[in-house]
Amino acid sequence: MLTDPRFTAEVELTVPFHDADPMGVVWHGNYFRYFEIAREALMNQLNYGYREMSESGYVWPVVDAKIKYRASVLFEQKIRVRATIEEFENRLKIAYQIFDAASGKKTTVGYTIQVAVSKETQEMSFISPDILFERMGVKP
Repeated sequence: MLTDPRFTAEVELTVPFHDADPMGVVWHGNYFRYFEIAREALMNQLNYGYREMSESGYVWPVVDAKIKYRASVLFEQKIRVRATIEEFENRLKIAYQIFDAASGKKTTVGYTIQVAVSKETQEMSFISPDILFERMGVKP
């Protein structure tokens, strides 16, 4: 079911100068920004972007993240960043892959885990709220 193309989004970016160190290599922390751009595209694709999350009464903080660097990404390099929902029933786990746009070579992989937190009570939900299931078009 998670192979449905609605649960994957891909963006293409060109690495800007300010993301690179003096050697022209992307600073390691900037990869999470690239993940975020793809995650935002994915959630907007489901009509459950940050505004919709907030309006539904939930915030979704990242509680865990992991990244593995396979090859350097460089200043002015064109990259494709893919975000795919892997889990959604109790938490939102999104997997990421970064590819060189020209060669298709995978440079980076990782994931983030987010949980639903009620804006009103500030309590974490142990089951994802119904609104996520509705927006994904799946039944809890």
